[in-house]
Amino acid sequence: MLSFSAHEYPYASQRQSVFARNGMVAASQPLAAEAGIAMLRAGGNAIDAAIATAAALTVVEPTGCAIGGDAFALVWVKDQLHGLDASGHAPASISIDKVKAAGFEKMPVHGWLPVTVPGIPSAWAELSARFGKLPFADLLQPAIALARDGFPVSPVVAYQWEIARQEYQQSRAAVPALEAWFDTFTVDGKAPRAGQLFRNPAQAKTLAELAETKCDSFYRGALAQRLAEHSAATGGELSAADLAGYKPKWVEPIKTNYRGYDVWEIPPAGQGLIALMTLNILQGYDFDQRDSQLTWHRQLEAMKKAYADGLHYITDAEHMRVSTAALLSDDYAARRRAEISDQAAEPKHGDPLSSGTVYIATADGEGNMVSFIQSAYHGFGSGVVLPDSGIGLQNRGSEFSLDPAHSNALAPGKKTFHTIIPGFLSKDGVAVGPFGVMGGYMQPQGHVQMVMNLVDFGLNPQAALDAPRWQWLGGMKVGIEQHANRDLAFGLARRGHEVEIACDLTDYGRGQIIVRDPETGVLCGGTEPRADSHIAVC
Repeated sequence: MLSFSAHEYPYASQRQSVFARNGMVAASQPLAAEAGIAMLRAGGNAIDAAIATAAALTVVEPTGCAIGGDAFALVWVKDQLHGLDASGHAPASISIDKVKAAGFEKMPVHGWLPVTVPGIPSAWAELSARFGKLPFADLLQPAIALARDGFPVSPVVAYQWEIARQEYQQSRAAVPALEAWFDTFTVDGKAPRAGQLFRNPAQAKTLAELAETKCDSFYRGALAQRLAEHSAATGGELSAADLAGYKPKWVEPIKTNYRGYDVWEIPPAGQGLIALMTLNILQGYDFDQRDSQLTWHRQLEAMKKAYADGLHYITDAEHMRVSTAALLSDDYAARRRAEISDQAAEPKHGDPLSSGTVYIATADGEGNMVSFIQSAYHGFGSGVVLPDSGIGLQNRGSEFSLDPAHSNALAPGKKTFHTIIPGFLSKDGVAVGPFGVMGGYMQPQGHVQMVMNLVDFGLNPQAALDAPRWQWLGGMKVGIEQHANRDLAFGLARRGHEVEIACDLTDYGRGQIIVRDPETGVLCGGTEPRADSHIAVC
C-alpha cells in the first residue's frame, strides 16, 4: 500500500494531514463538510455523508454547483466499486440548425440553449436508495437550515461570486433570462462579501420539497411542471417530457493499472479516460524527481496527447467511434509515448485503430468510501434560474460541437463530453481511497498529478495537494503556478513550451484525498489549500 511520511511537507502548507478512525468528510467548504459528518455521527454511512455534503454545497458554494447541475460518483461498498452517471442529455427539441438559426456559430455559455437535463437530484436519491442507511429526508436537513437561516460566505466563494456577477452583468442586456439570477443570488445587485450572511429561503423550500418527495418532484412533480412552464415561457428547450424521461445510470467504472495501483474513473462521456490514457503513456518512464523539468515536460507532453485524443473521440458512449479499450491499449500508449521527444510539440490526435466543479470525498468506519463530484459547469452555470426556487441550471451543453461531423456534435437526447470526474485508487482488490480535483479541463490533469504525487513521489495526501501544479492550456501554451521553482519555467521554455505563470491559483483545481490503511482502518485525509476546504472527522 501507499508509503508516506505524515511529518514531511516539502511545499509550503497551510494544513497538516488529518487522521481519523470512524469517519471523514473532505470538502471545499467547512459548513458542507460538517453537514456530512453530522450524518455519520447520527448513525449514517459514507454515502449518507456524501449526499448531505453535496446538498449543503449547493447552498454554501453555489459558485461551483447547483441543484440544476450534473453529478458522478464512485462508491466503494463491500469490496466492490460502483459507478453512477447522473449526467443529463440534451433536450429532445434542440438541434444544430436551431442553435445556428438563433445566430450562434458555436454553443453559447449563457441562456437556455446550453441547458441540459439536470442530474444532481437524481444522483442524491439514487445513491440513498441503493446504499444509504438514514431516511433520505434527514440528509437534506442541514442544507435546508443553511439556506433558510443563512450562512457566512467563505472567502474563496465570495471571490468567485463577484467574478460571476461581473460576467453575468456583461451579458445581462442580451440574455433576459439572467434577471432571475440577480434576483436570487445578489444582495441589492451586489455579490455577498466574505463573512456576509446570505440567505436563500426559496432554495430552502425547494430542498424541503426534494426531501419530502425523494427528488421525484424535480422530474415528475410540481418542480418539474414549474421548470417546463418557465422554459416554454422564456425561450427554453427543456420540456416536461425531457425531465420525466430522465434516469441516472449505474455504469461499470474503467481503470488502468499504474505501477501496481488500479486507478478508476467513470467511463465516457466523462473525461476521466484522458487521465488514464496519460498515465498509460507515463507508465513507460521512470521518475525519480517530481520537480524536475524533464518530469514536468514528459507529464505535459503525455497530457497533451491524451487530451488531443479525448477531445477528438470522447462523447456520449452510444456515439463513440473508438472504443475505450482501444484508447487504453498498451500498444497505443507505447506508440504515443514514442512520439514524445525532448522538445514540446503541437498536440494532435492519434489513430488507435491504425494498428493497434465541487468535489467530495467521504469514508466511514465500516470501510465504505465515496468519491463524488457535482457541478453547474461555468461558475453558476447558464445563469438561468427558476424564479422563487433557488434552482440554477447548468450550461453543460456548451460543450457540444455544432459541426455535424464531430464526434461530440449536438443532437437531441445526446449527452455531451463531460469534464467532471471522480477518481478512486485501489490495490490488489483493496480500497486505497477516493480522490478528485475540480476545475473544468484541469480535472484529468489534476488526477494525473495526484496519482503520481502519491504513487511515484511518496507524498502524503496533504503534501500531494500542496505541491505546485502544471496545466496544459491549449496548443503550445502551458501554465505553472507562481510558487513553483522558477527553474522549471525556464527549463520548459527552453524545450519549446510557451510558459505562463499563474497568478490566480483557483484556476489550478481544488482537490480532496482520503486514503485508508487496510490493516488498521485508519483514515488519512488531505484538503485543498487553494479553496475554503475543510476535513471533518468522527
